[in-house]
Amino acid sequence: MKKTITLVSLLGLVAACSNQKLEPRDLELQRKAQTIFGSLPLNLVDVRKDKEKIELGKQLYFETKLSLNNRISCNSCHNLETYGVDNEPTSPGHDGRRGDRNSPTVYNSALNFTQFWDGRAKDLAEQAVGPILNPIEHGLASEQEALSRIRTEDYLMKFKAAFPNEKESFTYKNVGKAIEAFEKTLLTQTRFDDYLAGDINALTSQERIGLEKFMHVGCTSCHNGPGLGGSSYQKIGLMKPYPTKDEGLSKISGKRRDKFKFKVPILRNIEKTGPYFHDGTIVSLDKAIELMAIHQIGTELTKKDIADIKAFLSSLTAKQLPQITKE
Repeated sequence: MKKTITLVSLLGLVAACSNQKLEPRDLELQRKAQTIFGSLPLNLVDVRKDKEKIELGKQLYFETKLSLNNRISCNSCHNLETYGVDNEPTSPGHDGRRGDRNSPTVYNSALNFTQFWDGRAKDLAEQAVGPILNPIEHGLASEQEALSRIRTEDYLMKFKAAFPNEKESFTYKNVGKAIEAFEKTLLTQTRFDDYLAGDINALTSQERIGLEKFMHVGCTSCHNGPGLGGSSYQKIGLMKPYPTKDEGLSKISGKRRDKFKFKVPILRNIEKTGPYFHDGTIVSLDKAIELMAIHQIGTELTKKDIADIKAFLSSLTAKQLPQITKE
């Protein structure tokens, strides 16, 4: 049987929102949210000090020479114009073959405590160079091959400017470090950030109700912090087994207790970054919310609950994406 989330505070919230008066329950909801989610950092990299590194990283991010067919770049799977994803279940590589996991958004990815669904990269620098040598993705055979493809006077000068204190600046490791510096600039401000900063009316009545439901049912046990996720691993199918053959973290750790565990995804821009889950099999955000409640929390939400939570999640969409061009 489905159960509707009914709280006295929710009814009061509706009344408060209808005439835009701030009542104690509005402030209490906001205080709880501020405690659970904190605030988005203003920046994660010194844009003045690391200007050359960031610019180099941007150029490398769009560099198609770092692929066997000279057509694949980081932006191919993590398109900055479409919220950092390609909206594909899984992404095609240099020869058209596809991997077995969904490509997550690059926006706000610096907030993740580790990278990739299974956490096999400790940071963005390590993650950035992984796909280049992956036989299905970019398809290059070695670090040396990757460097040989971009060994030009222009790149050599830019690597030297980006890493002035290093005797040998033109290295594969520095390819990753430069891309990491660029990706650290890809933070997106939202109306929810305005709400957390004090503007209660930055969220609509339904969005605030959805926020309270999101917290009340237990979504925040995994989706917390500034990214609303990205800070822990969790087993998919915690309360009810989820149909997947991908064993996730256990394939990296070798530990049975890590079977079916994946990094909890960040929810910023979630309404724009489908399809969902590690395998990209869920097309609808409504369905993703429904299934997560069932399999992770053990709760069957009503259509109204799902609509309200979805409304809240829409407040996590960037007010404006950074204006980035290849040049």
